[in-house]
Amino acid sequence: MAGHEKLHELERRTRLALAGGGPDRVRKQHEAGKLTARERIEFLLDGGSFCELDRLVTHRCRDFGMDEERYPGDGVITGFGTIERRPVYVFAQDFTVLGGSLGEAYARKICKIMDLAQKAGSPVIGLNDSGGARIQEGVLALAGYADIFLRNTLSSGVIPQISAIMGPCAGGAVYSPALTDFIFMVQKSSYMFLTGPDVIKAVTHEETTKEDLGGAATHSEVSGIAHFAYPNDETCLLAIRELLSFLPANNMEDPPTKPTADPHNRADERLDDVVPDDPSQPYDIKDVIRLVVDDGYFFEVQPHHARNLVIGFARLGGRSVGIVANQPLFHAGCLDIEASLKGARFVRFCDAFNLPLVTFEDVPGFLPGVKQELGGIIKHGAKLLYAYAEATVPKLTVITRKAYGGAYCVMSSKHLRTDLNFAYPTAEIAVMGAQGAVNILYRKEISGADDPAQARAELIAAYEAKLASPYAAAEMGFVDEVILPRLTRQRLIAGLAVLANKQDRNPSRKHGNLPL
Repeated sequence: MAGHEKLHELERRTRLALAGGGPDRVRKQHEAGKLTARERIEFLLDGGSFCELDRLVTHRCRDFGMDEERYPGDGVITGFGTIERRPVYVFAQDFTVLGGSLGEAYARKICKIMDLAQKAGSPVIGLNDSGGARIQEGVLALAGYADIFLRNTLSSGVIPQISAIMGPCAGGAVYSPALTDFIFMVQKSSYMFLTGPDVIKAVTHEETTKEDLGGAATHSEVSGIAHFAYPNDETCLLAIRELLSFLPANNMEDPPTKPTADPHNRADERLDDVVPDDPSQPYDIKDVIRLVVDDGYFFEVQPHHARNLVIGFARLGGRSVGIVANQPLFHAGCLDIEASLKGARFVRFCDAFNLPLVTFEDVPGFLPGVKQELGGIIKHGAKLLYAYAEATVPKLTVITRKAYGGAYCVMSSKHLRTDLNFAYPTAEIAVMGAQGAVNILYRKEISGADDPAQARAELIAAYEAKLASPYAAAEMGFVDEVILPRLTRQRLIAGLAVLANKQDRNPSRKHGNLPL
């Protein structure tokens, strides 16, 4: 073949690859309100940075009419590029080609990208939009999924792994996103479940819909499987870019810093009035967070799930940090099963990727109830305890109000190797609230008093002053400093600066036995 003919052949094959499943299928994708796989990659990455690999790979299946269904790329687009000039690896499933179904060659393309990402120490992003395993390829398709799952597992805690569900994701395919660090979903156009509504109806006689069973609302609010849900492809992809701006490229790097004009020594007097004088009155802990962090910007994770615990990323003095906070607006900030799981997963991610942890504590305890006990609150609460105790990154805690019982211990107390613990003057640190404690300790004295109400009030005041006061904990060194709320930002930034080169080690072991 002459030189110019070879060029024409390359151009022909490239045109076929770029065409996806053809104009009719592309049009259907757009009519469904979805971008194509290539459009998603171009929108996600810095302009002109994408370098595609394995563009001309095709499947090798000869049966079931597959010879006539051969497309360059085989239904998945893989390669690398940059986001804010930082390298990332990406694969995007192309629903316009064979429904985005996964076969042997398709899986090998994804595995190659994941291997390269781990070698290079760069994040890997998967844009999922697939009908599942390619039935025509049988066990080869199943083997392909297992090969991907292995790489998800081996890359965990080594490089950030991000999944975006931008269409169907069902059956065994759901386990790859489930093994990654963060899952994004698109409202009304994406879903993920192990078995669909038809199978469920046939087996259990329960009736449901794809949206109710595995839509973005279900997984971002109820199951907690999805960390983020956005109205369309574009906002979802922009949010992935924003998330990556807080994260290091791998577990050997420090998180990126971002210059800020927000003064490091800023004292905000509004903080002095956020926590109510009445200990039973709720307030929004996110008001505290926003008044403390750089430019008031807080990138919340799982905002609609387990809302009694707030988690997310922010910056303090330009440094990326992970924030965990009890939320008094929901369940009074109590820890329950879902909040414990939410917090434990986030704490372990931050520890794996060198993100300092800042905890805002206002917790009256673990949520009581038969449902919680039978659901395993002991085991699940231990997960959050384990995560904090295991973490070796800089840890700073601010007790804004209540810190009662075992929940005090769990929420990054000094006893879990937390480096700096601060408390507001409004803090109450005790086994339980003063009223409950006094009712137990002084039942006889109160009932025998001439004025029981007056006696109870005096005993409560004495208990608060002697045992529940932050100064009692400070005298024992369990609180490093009782601070005015307005000074929170100053103290946290100063603490992060002195802890920048912190060295902490866990015992030598293969791995711990997390209470799963």
